[in-house]
Amino acid sequence: MGRGFLLALEGVDGSGKTTQAQLLALSLLQQGRDVVLTQEPTTGPVGQKLRHYLQGPTRHLSPLEELDLFLTDRREHVEMVINPALAEGRMVITDRYYYSTVAYQGALGLDPGEILAANEAFAPQPDLVFLLLIPVAQALERLQRKRQVSELLPYLERVAAIYEALADQRIQRVDAATSSQALHATLLTRTLAALEGFEGGGRRS
Repeated sequence: MGRGFLLALEGVDGSGKTTQAQLLALSLLQQGRDVVLTQEPTTGPVGQKLRHYLQGPTRHLSPLEELDLFLTDRREHVEMVINPALAEGRMVITDRYYYSTVAYQGALGLDPGEILAANEAFAPQPDLVFLLLIPVAQALERLQRKRQVSELLPYLERVAAIYEALADQRIQRVDAATSSQALHATLLTRTLAALEGFEGGGRRS
């Protein structure tokens, strides 16, 4: 059995990652594909701690302490969910992956290249990444809740700049400032094309 296919959706908060990950997984499941839909931070103990922290009133941990939590959560995610599913030949769709850590912790002053290297030392590289692009102000307008400390405009502008600077052949940049249905159609078309190439000879061992 060959290795499965790993797809990640990335972008600033409010870009539509969660909705698009769910729509994509549903469409592929309806086509008979074996899909695992997952997310980061995870629902595990460390992931829950991260979610609670990011929803809090202050960002009191140092950037390195935050990075350590994200790396710990991702190691568990890789070990418990991603690697087993890929080993079974399944398709994994993750709502956020290590590029989020590169962008968000990089925007706090850590070196994006070092963050990327630390993650790729243990986390499997995705086969396809969709980076959903949208003006930060528009993304924040979509958030119908009180903003978290990680969702302030100046900070997210720095996050978006790091995302834009990522140079990775796996990343496909997609205009997300459109309707959910139109965006889904684009992502599904691109995903099916990537899967066709992957299954037709581009598969990595």
